[in-house]
Amino acid sequence: MTMDPPNTYHFDPVDLDLMRLVGRLTPGQRIQRLLDARELLVGMMRGRLRRQYPHLSDRELNLKVLEEIERAKRTPALSTGESYVDAQAHED
Repeated sequence: MTMDPPNTYHFDPVDLDLMRLVGRLTPGQRIQRLLDARELLVGMMRGRLRRQYPHLSDRELNLKVLEEIERAKRTPALSTGESYVDAQAHED
């Protein structure tokens, strides 16, 4: 039987300094950080899809982006085995 050595993390350790900085932000600033991160990720996704499908129109490319986002929502989370949509239903 193999045991994990001590101090083996299943996730990256929490950056306490970053958590302190984020804790000082106003709720509006926190939301803005979230929106900025989302914009970056969607832009990266769109760029990858543009390289994969250079022949698609902007409209078709946007539909591909939406398809990927919806597929990610249905993909089970690694930690719980539950999809994003299922997890949201339990919160209601």
